[in-house]
Amino acid sequence: VQLVESGGGLVQSGGSLRLSCAASGIIFRRNAMAWYRQAPGKQRELVATISRSGTTNYADSVKGRFAISRDNAKNTVYLQMNSLKPEDTAVYYCNVKIISEYWGQGTQVTVSS
Repeated sequence: VQLVESGGGLVQSGGSLRLSCAASGIIFRRNAMAWYRQAPGKQRELVATISRSGTTNYADSVKGRFAISRDNAKNTVYLQMNSLKPEDTAVYYCNVKIISEYWGQGTQVTVSS
């Protein structure tokens, strides 16, 4: 199983970024996917999930600003992040649980005030 994130970067407060996570080694359409993030000195936290059927759930801190989606034809899950805040600064990780848990290498998102 391999998860490869991309799309992070430096953005000003109020800006937007779109993260992508390309998955391989799994039957993508059969698995729920998730995005987590970890800020410096803090524990990793769940940001958003999307089920096989497309049902989504979000952390309260990102509701109304972030949107998770998936493209089963491309084996890719996305995280559209709008109205970014400095407190969104973190390394963002893609995640899938298939008996074991798998993580990508992470992509850095930095929001300047």
